[in-house]
Amino acid sequence: MKKTIADIDVQGKRILVRVDFNVPLDPDSGGVVDDTRIRAALPTIEYLRERGARLILCSHLGRPKGVNDSLRLAPVARRLSELLGSPVKMTDDSVGPQVEEAAQSLGPGEVLLLENLRFNHEEEANDPDFAWALASLAEVYVNDAFGTAHRAHASTAGVAAYLPAVAGFLMEKELTFLGKALASPDRPFAAVIGGAKISTKMGVLENLLEKVDRLLIGGGMACTFLKAQGFEVGQSLLEEEFVGTARQVMERASQRGLTLLLPSDVIVSNRFEADARRQQVSAKEIPADWQTMDIGEKTVKAFIDALRDCKTVLWNGPLGVIEFEAFSQGSHRLAEAIAGLDATTIVGGGETGAVLERLGLQDKFSHVSTGGGAALEFLEGRELPGVAALQDA
Repeated sequence: MKKTIADIDVQGKRILVRVDFNVPLDPDSGGVVDDTRIRAALPTIEYLRERGARLILCSHLGRPKGVNDSLRLAPVARRLSELLGSPVKMTDDSVGPQVEEAAQSLGPGEVLLLENLRFNHEEEANDPDFAWALASLAEVYVNDAFGTAHRAHASTAGVAAYLPAVAGFLMEKELTFLGKALASPDRPFAAVIGGAKISTKMGVLENLLEKVDRLLIGGGMACTFLKAQGFEVGQSLLEEEFVGTARQVMERASQRGLTLLLPSDVIVSNRFEADARRQQVSAKEIPADWQTMDIGEKTVKAFIDALRDCKTVLWNGPLGVIEFEAFSQGSHRLAEAIAGLDATTIVGGGETGAVLERLGLQDKFSHVSTGGGAALEFLEGRELPGVAALQDA
């Protein structure tokens, strides 16, 4: 495990906190559309403020190539100020004399938010001079941005070379839940893996095959497995080059004696649109000119039955085309079923987290990760640069 802010003396110190405030903004009003990631950082921010720390927060927003006025962090500062009930100061840049002066003049418990880190190309290049300029603003570095921990950037890895570096509470929570699921889960341990493409989940599947008792596969990627079983999948998304890989996954699951469930029936559509015709068919009988859009009724019941006695459930990736209401029912029903389990239930962020938010179920899960890409890489068993840079407990 890594040291956290609870393990060190933060009283009155200037602390550089890397947060993940990469939130959606309304293109018309400029306001924050979804403040989940801002609220997720509040326990760390409040803990430090209560101890008189002087907070210098830094984050990226979007993928600007240089300064982009539509990706400034001012709306984020306004929303954070509302949530904290006190002012949040802002700077026009993330380094430089104005930033240094603002950091030096902070009083106990005051909060400063630096401008979008990615306005400077040195951030993503992990430029040591840029990292040093950030580090020189503070006495301690705290990384609470799990969502960017898989990037070796100046603000996630570089600064740790110059300051004592520890985890915030959100980072600690992510590492605790995801780490325990991989290292010592309560069993039976099931993983539900969905999403469009098997190519993006191969590393996760290979790592989880050695750890889970049950593996449930849905979403578009299931079509590659159905093809590997010898079934035709019509116009469905198919990664032909991964059919052999899917076959190997099934063989390894069989060798290990773990339960591998694939869709036995699917909802198909004649076109990829919200109001398209739909019908339920056996996974063995997908019409040649139709495509799979969701899992079917028998599959939903089989998945729920397989999870009923599980003590750890990890879910990453939706089971259907969730942007269309008619084809999101499989994901919705599974979410409701998992929410009712007496188990440790973990969702790997991204689109799956959006399903829970739509249903108002986030609080019914043990942990909803804030890091889509970072969660995926962690579940693949890869070392995350932003985590590796922190001091060990």
